[in-house]
Amino acid sequence: MTTDHRAQVDELLADYRRSRDRLATVQRDLATIVETATSPDGSVRATVGAQGTLTDLELDDHAYRMPPRQLAQVVLRTVQEAAGRAAERTFRTLGTVLPAATDPEALVHGRADLRPEEIAPPAPVRSRRDDDEDFEQRDWLNVEAAPAPRRTR
Repeated sequence: MTTDHRAQVDELLADYRRSRDRLATVQRDLATIVETATSPDGSVRATVGAQGTLTDLELDDHAYRMPPRQLAQVVLRTVQEAAGRAAERTFRTLGTVLPAATDPEALVHGRADLRPEEIAPPAPVRSRRDDDEDFEQRDWLNVEAAPAPRRTR
């Protein structure tokens, strides 16, 4: 290999290592994202991770005095608020490594520049067996009996 090519290969390897180091940093940053929100009355406190997954839920004594439907709504709104904050931090973190014109939210939500048919799950492949009635699921008590064949002598 000539010296000129060697320098190019060395530069490519250095770029690759920098990219991997940056990716590792972003992954570590994403793993530390935790957001907490508290309901306006302070009765519900929700904590979520980077992907909006609920990791902790605290209800104070006042929460138990609410009708169940109202409590459910307060919990949902509080979790959604925390998830929104976590999503915003996730988008900001991803934005540091994406090309300038890339929308991190579109990537996170799986859209990017893809059409819906490109991201739809593939249709399941059905076998002939799938079309047959499942023997064990058949309701044998409610099956109309076919008339018995007539015997001839």
